[in-house]
Amino acid sequence: MADRARDPAAIERDIEQTREELARSIDELADRLSPKHAAQRGMARAKEEAGRVAEDIGAIVRKDAQDRPRSPLTGPVLIGAGVVATAVALRLLMRRRRR
Repeated sequence: MADRARDPAAIERDIEQTREELARSIDELADRLSPKHAAQRGMARAKEEAGRVAEDIGAIVRKDAQDRPRSPLTGPVLIGAGVVATAVALRLLMRRRRR
């Protein structure tokens, strides 16, 4: 079977489509590798994990509170522990970000 000659206009359309796809791929890679976006993704993951830890601690505290009488210092102590844990986590993230 003989090769059919391709229409030059069709070849140009194929080239232009390939260029557009390549440009989209490059933009997507640049977005993924952007330090700003990487930091935002890291912070989002840290917030999600902190939320899960807070939920777990809350569940433990609620179960513990049901099992024994409540101390008047339980609330402030837990709030203080949460603030300290959050401050330490943020400090570690900021230190990691500087490296």
